[in-house]
Amino acid sequence: MFFSFAVQAQDRKAKDLLDQVTAKVKSYNTIIIDFKYSLNNSKENINQESKGNVTMKGNQYVLNFMGVTKIYDGKKNYTIVPEDEEITISTVNDQDDNAITPSKMLTFFNRGYKYSMDVLQNVRGRKIQYIKLIPLNTKDQRKEILLGIDVQTKHIYNLIEIGKKGTKTTLTVNSFKTNQPLSKNQFTFASSKYPNYYINKLD
Repeated sequence: MFFSFAVQAQDRKAKDLLDQVTAKVKSYNTIIIDFKYSLNNSKENINQESKGNVTMKGNQYVLNFMGVTKIYDGKKNYTIVPEDEEITISTVNDQDDNAITPSKMLTFFNRGYKYSMDVLQNVRGRKIQYIKLIPLNTKDQRKEILLGIDVQTKHIYNLIEIGKKGTKTTLTVNSFKTNQPLSKNQFTFASSKYPNYYINKLD
């Protein structure tokens, strides 16, 4: 019985910390993140690393990752692939729970997971508290997610996903800037910048 009380207290502490992270994210007008992404699977001998950055304001964003730029202006998604000289334009239903967007990546944990406190680590002088998230959906290919939160700033430091087939992906935040001034055209797609690109409209 004491054990179950201790577990409940841990779960409540985890929920409180996640709520603080969500409130902090929602308090900012703009967020600019530089990140590192790595994918490892020792069984398959896969080891990949790449870097990216994202600029967000509300639900609008510009994401640069793996040589591709994605712009979301609040209505349409523009995926720009310089390697193929192709742009794909699609309408996004912002209310769709399955639509993964950068802003949702910072608050995705609010639904669909069981959570508990995990280890507290010291990373270069920063206290990082990990929370373990277990997906409630049994069809989810992820076994668990570890969310590292900077105890002082309440910012996400990293996100580690462990797949059921042994794949581990880690997203580490290298810099987290907030309330930076942005140009008024930051989230505007201008086709004139891509004169020779093939434009593929999905709807």
